[in-house]
Amino acid sequence: MTMHTAEVQTRRPSGLKPHTLIASDRVEGTPVRRPNGEKIGAIQRLMIDKLSGNVAYAVLSFGGFLGMEKKHLPIPWTRLKYDLAQEAYQVDLTDEELTRAPAYEADEEFDWGDRSQEIVIHHYYKAPRYWGV
Repeated sequence: MTMHTAEVQTRRPSGLKPHTLIASDRVEGTPVRRPNGEKIGAIQRLMIDKLSGNVAYAVLSFGGFLGMEKKHLPIPWTRLKYDLAQEAYQVDLTDEELTRAPAYEADEEFDWGDRSQEIVIHHYYKAPRYWGV
C-alpha cells in the first residue's frame, strides 16, 4: 500500500471499499495547481455531456488579483490530472498560456451551444474532442 492509498483510506468511514469516484460537488472548489504546486485557480463547475454522461470540461476560476479581472476558463477534462499528494487537479500551463486561453468573464455566461467556440477551446489545448469528429 502506498502512502497516498493509506491517506485516502484513513479519510473514509470504516467499512467502505476504496474507489475512484467523487461527487461533483466535491470537485467544485478543488484547487488547480501546476506540477510545481503553485496554485492557478479552482474548479468553478463541471460541464457534463448529457448524451454520454462524460465530463467534458472543468471550468477554472482564474485571476481576480493584481489588477486581473476574474475569468472562467473552460479546460477540457482530459487535460487535468488529479494529484493525491497535492489534493488538487494539475495542469501544466504557463502564465502566458492561461492569459491567452479562451475564457469568459466571471459575470457572463458561456454559450455552450456554440460548437465553434468549443472547437477553438479544444484546438487551443490540443485536446481530443469529447463529441467525436
